[in-house]
Amino acid sequence: MQNLRVSILQGDTRWHDPAANRDYYGQRMAPLHGTTDLVVLPETFTSGFSNDAIDKAEGMDGPTVAWLREQAATLGAAVTGSAQLRTEQGVFNRMLFATPDGQLAHYDKRHLFSFAGEHERYAGGHQRVVVAWKGWRILLQVCYDLRFPVFSRNRFDATQAGQADYDLALYVANWPSLRSYPWKTLLRARAIENVCYVAGVNRVGTDGNGLHYSGDSAVIDFLGHAVSECTDEDVVSTTTLQAAELLAHRQRFPALRDGDAFTLG
Repeated sequence: MQNLRVSILQGDTRWHDPAANRDYYGQRMAPLHGTTDLVVLPETFTSGFSNDAIDKAEGMDGPTVAWLREQAATLGAAVTGSAQLRTEQGVFNRMLFATPDGQLAHYDKRHLFSFAGEHERYAGGHQRVVVAWKGWRILLQVCYDLRFPVFSRNRFDATQAGQADYDLALYVANWPSLRSYPWKTLLRARAIENVCYVAGVNRVGTDGNGLHYSGDSAVIDFLGHAVSECTDEDVVSTTTLQAAELLAHRQRFPALRDGDAFTLG
């Protein structure tokens, strides 16, 4: 496990225009070649958060999945973000995780945002997903998942060389500025309680529903301190996560070993 360079792409996602968004985010991440290990895009980065975008949802063989794979190969880094993707089981708000070697993992958003009717049109996921990259175990989460700590609870497994389930939690979001304080607070809470790094990536601008987004993307360390914070601007920010500091803190303060044993239904 070595240090991990994480790049946040906090952007003004174009409304219902996948091709324009692929061009937009592609241009913004191009300068990161050779300077990062992981690029994180916002939730529904091809359309913005919209129930109506379901009508143009792509399949896993569509242009967005192909584009994400190409970006990972070109940058020599993993690339992740969510998009509306259609399968035989329905359309999911699916977080993709592509690596330069051509591998592709995905996580389907479990907690659908009923306040906005997301549960009425989209299918919900069931499985928690942790991916391995550069020696790090990374939990994939989408927006509203942030409010449900049981689902993201880190666990310690003494049979696996004393490892926690994961070292870094990623939250990709379209989180309106009206609720920015909960966003910033909950990111810190998830980092502290799970003794891990957390990276939360939100969008900026105003969407087609008239909702404003203030960004507030951040990388939080295992003590709840902001290693990197963004304001209300279109920005690319790269932060290096310190592996030795995380492992040393877990040795000094082994709170995860005292956690309750449980399984998710």
